[in-house]
Amino acid sequence: VLVTLAAALLCTVCVLLQGLNFIVGLLLLATEDEEASFWLLRALLERLLPDYYGRHMTGLLTDIEVLAQLVRERMPEVHAHLAKHDVSWAIVTTKWFVCLFAEVLPTETVLRVWDCLFLEGSKVLFRVALTLVSHSQAEILAAGNLGEVMAAFRKAASGNHATDCHSFLRAIFRGPKSLKRVHIEQLRQTCRAQVVAAAQR
Repeated sequence: VLVTLAAALLCTVCVLLQGLNFIVGLLLLATEDEEASFWLLRALLERLLPDYYGRHMTGLLTDIEVLAQLVRERMPEVHAHLAKHDVSWAIVTTKWFVCLFAEVLPTETVLRVWDCLFLEGSKVLFRVALTLVSHSQAEILAAGNLGEVMAAFRKAASGNHATDCHSFLRAIFRGPKSLKRVHIEQLRQTCRAQVVAAAQR
């Protein structure tokens, strides 16, 4: 796709083009305009989600760790359950973040989420993820091994709560407790340092 190639030339550190393909395809579908899709993609890569698609995926891994900390604060039983079964948050949520939910939620729902992403910023990704985890708490806590935990997370993005985009959008803004940008940035600083340190070992 021309837009993907152009973005790759602009953002030479981008390596996860496979993840970008889902995003580019949906942008083209929504805008029906390659130039508009290009500028939206550039905004994602350079302003909203820097380092998500770089060689070390630092931004992506940082935000996954931020989600883990937010779950620990808000749903400690879920966080403890994953730790008990030695399930990393990267295993169960990378797909959510790398394609910005394009491969896991219905198209209409994803486009509404992306509207919020461009308007509110990357904080909305945590709203969506927290809502999905919260909705599936019972299934996650009932899971007894890695396979069952992964199945519970896959199911989290299906069902009426996700297919009805209007009720889902209401849920992501009403459900999670107040998400302060300052707190998210503080968590990002801490988690980023941990991700960078782990990569250097």
